Amino acid sequence: MTDASAPDPKNPYQFVIHPPQPHWGGPEDNSLHVVLHRPEIPGNTGNVGRLCAGSNIWLHLVRPMAFELDNRYLKRAGLDYWPNVKLCVHPDFASIEAIFGRERMYFLSKKAAAIYTDADLGPGSVLVFGSETTGLSDEMLERFADRTLRIPTTDKVRSLNLSNAVAIVTYEALRQQAWAPIL
Repeated sequence: MTDASAPDPKNPYQFVIHPPQPHWGGPEDNSLHVVLHRPEIPGNTGNVGRLCAGSNIWLHLVRPMAFELDNRYLKRAGLDYWPNVKLCVHPDFASIEAIFGRERMYFLSKKAAAIYTDADLGPGSVLVFGSETTGLSDEMLERFADRTLRIPTTDKVRSLNLSNAVAIVTYEALRQQAWAPIL
């Protein structure tokens, strides 16, 4: 792990952890942000990291996490794309709130009433996903009830895999932005 210095070409699995950027949350923030709040399964986080590298969006990990960044399953799932992941690690969710503010954030939960395709996921949007086993806390969902979204599913599954859910909503946001972060 390093700070925002250039990746080491001899280490294709190196994480480059960036500090919060001064423009985040402001009118000039045109980035798309994915937040994993207290992730538990390294392979899912690795898959999301690869998605973020491939779509030029920021990945924010919120501690505590159930694994360390040197976890081999995390590295394996992200392959050698880690140097291309725009990664920021936060000590807690309060730091995310302080940076982005309520109006930019969308919280994904199976308990939400609104469907993700009905939201305006424009530039600067922050997509917040909970942990694999517990999702987002009831307190968080109550506090941000007007900002919650769901992916429709049948009642035959409790939930979708976290990395699949991130991909579904991220690509809807990219579509709504005319693929601007990628093209």
